[in-house]
Amino acid sequence: MLSTAQLSPAHAEVVKATLPVVGGAIGEITPVFYRRLFAAHPELERDLFNRGNQANGSQQKALAGSVAMYATLLVDPDAPGADVIERIAHKHVSLGVAPEQYPVVYEHLFAAIVEVLGADVVTAEVAEAWTAVYWSMADTLIGRERELYEAAGTDPEHVWMPVRVVERVQQSPLTVAFGLAAVDGGRLPDFVPGQYISVAVQLPDGARQIRQYSLSHSGADDRWRISIRREGAVSSYLHEYVFEGDVLQVSHPFGDITLDSPADTPLLLISAGIGITPVLGMLYFIAAEQPGRVVTVVHCDRTRASHAHRAELADLVGQIPGATLHTWYDGLPDGYPLAEPDRHGRIDLSAIDLPSDANVYICGPTPFMAAVVRQLGEAGVPRARVWFEAFSPLAV
Repeated sequence: MLSTAQLSPAHAEVVKATLPVVGGAIGEITPVFYRRLFAAHPELERDLFNRGNQANGSQQKALAGSVAMYATLLVDPDAPGADVIERIAHKHVSLGVAPEQYPVVYEHLFAAIVEVLGADVVTAEVAEAWTAVYWSMADTLIGRERELYEAAGTDPEHVWMPVRVVERVQQSPLTVAFGLAAVDGGRLPDFVPGQYISVAVQLPDGARQIRQYSLSHSGADDRWRISIRREGAVSSYLHEYVFEGDVLQVSHPFGDITLDSPADTPLLLISAGIGITPVLGMLYFIAAEQPGRVVTVVHCDRTRASHAHRAELADLVGQIPGATLHTWYDGLPDGYPLAEPDRHGRIDLSAIDLPSDANVYICGPTPFMAAVVRQLGEAGVPRARVWFEAFSPLAV
């Protein structure tokens, strides 16, 4: 979905002519942008942006890719990547991003473009055209984010709410599942299978950091459940310090990678590691609402000990007559005894029957998802039928 405020023909020509230059330098521009932004607004680095993604550079690469992709779509609507806006909008509303933050980004982004490319390249004509690109993207995001806030019955100032931890279960040596309930005993907002919530915590150094976690279950007693693998500052904090009775600040549920509605469409659900969590949410829904659906579930983990929700996954698949389960373990020694549905090594989709008309959902680390997407392409699965949920800002 692009903004109704499309580029003028003159702007489009300038963008098309300068896209290789700006796009080629955007990887240099974004670190300068963030340096400028955080110098002027240190509270954003401390309390909003993911410091881990800043440190490893993935946030910069994500911004670079999204701006370049949007500019490409404006001058070539048939180019791939139109879903990037929907992905960003859901992430923004889960963080409470407000319209007034967009001018702040514009100020420092365009100062960074001039700093990197120089005034000789960024002429008044070029600046005007790329300003039109930015505000087309910003207007599109602001409009979509307004719709998402309204649909959730909230706004940027009220997207956060307290929930109480009512259960803590160690699912594997590195994974803990938290059951969450409304602090007042009321009803939590509904969510669509595949969505996530943001969790905000104050770390020991005083920074307020936010991470997203998929909702893996909604119990009959009106609880949410999230399962968290210990990796990174926020997840480690939750493992170390959060127990039954504690209160967390979380967002309303958001996320665009959700289960499609036609019950007669076969599904292929592929996950690795903690990527099992949105798959569980989908399987609970299917078992309750679409038990006749044909579902192929594929999961990869290091070992059976590290496989969080292993027995629960097998039990859920067993409740769906048309479901089959295939699991791979790539950290077990050769000769370790395994029986169906377990296999040694990494996922090999050529070893199983793939429904040709299935919709495919993938969740796991970025390299894993990239490998799976390649295998699906080799198997002849149309890319339009494949959706994926990433743990980092990088796209596949």
